[in-house]
Amino acid sequence: MNDFDKRIDRLGTHCAKWDKYQDQDVIPAWVADMDFHSPSCLNEALIKRVEHGVFGYTKIDESTIQATIDFIKRHHDWDIKEEWIVWTHGVVVSMNIACRMLLENDEIITTTPVYPHFIKAPKNAQKKVTQVPLRKVNNRWSIDFDEFESHINSYCKLFLFCNPHNPGGTVFTREELEKISDICIKHDLLICTDEIHADLVINPDIKHIPIASLNADIKERSITLMAPSKTFNIAGLQSSFAIIPNKELRLRFEKELTGIGGGINLLAITATKSVYSDGDDWLKDLKSYLLENFNLVKDFVHKNKNLKMLSNDASFLAWIDCSALKVKNPYEFFLQFGVGLSEGAGFGDANFVRLNFGTNKETLRKILTRMQTALDSLE
Repeated sequence: MNDFDKRIDRLGTHCAKWDKYQDQDVIPAWVADMDFHSPSCLNEALIKRVEHGVFGYTKIDESTIQATIDFIKRHHDWDIKEEWIVWTHGVVVSMNIACRMLLENDEIITTTPVYPHFIKAPKNAQKKVTQVPLRKVNNRWSIDFDEFESHINSYCKLFLFCNPHNPGGTVFTREELEKISDICIKHDLLICTDEIHADLVINPDIKHIPIASLNADIKERSITLMAPSKTFNIAGLQSSFAIIPNKELRLRFEKELTGIGGGINLLAITATKSVYSDGDDWLKDLKSYLLENFNLVKDFVHKNKNLKMLSNDASFLAWIDCSALKVKNPYEFFLQFGVGLSEGAGFGDANFVRLNFGTNKETLRKILTRMQTALDSLE
């Protein structure tokens, strides 16, 4: 059994999450990485590679590619081919490349609230982005498909889609994905899907379905973004990939990437092969632990009438509605009581905060206790 309860001191390790508040009495619960040791198989593989002592130009080997293909088949029942994979330094990089592939007057559509780079990437490419609000359906975030389709105009060429959703936690059902597929095909839209949280479905009754696996038509217009980084807590090693079955689309993506990025470094290669080959048991234990943590957050929210949160089927991020608190800025409010959350405005709604519960239970309980103290101060 993995010791996810162990408290690991990350201060002074150039850690973005913890060093942000290193001189303050603030517990960070913001940026999306976890406070857990990665699988032991990873450490062993990295140590062995470092001990070799030579760090020259390195290509991605066949065994790493096969480990990736096998992992996706094992966990998502999707058969992908080696030639479909384009390696990049991160999902955000890939998203920006997808936006730059479009022609000058092409436009982009997405749904909000959403991870900030869904709005930043189109703007970086000087593309107009239409934002369609998600709706609350059966206690989860979903899409009003009629409303979504009504916002598609003749200039719209790309749908940026997040599944599992960040920050909402929704894992879209087959029925929902089929509706999205039908709309994209009907309006001749490409679809770029951020599926970086796909391996972290914590609801045991839910299964993630890559939208590109639905049918041949949507497969041919899909760019699927995946990575081991969130799954195995290795964001600092910068390993990710785009899965692009359509050869013409893949060549366009690779053309935009040429000279700017592409490939991953030798330690990222080593890490990817290791966790995709031998990390399944660790991942199973992690998801059980994250579900326990989510239930702690859910109980906390439910006992405070001025907070709301919908179902959360995936990842380690909780999207909490603070609109009933009647405070000017929920992020600043909780920060005063020593909790550093993610500010909702960047995701599209300043009335919310995003809480990262990917930490040991002792730290999570301290976070929730401080938040409770903040809420009690309003009574």
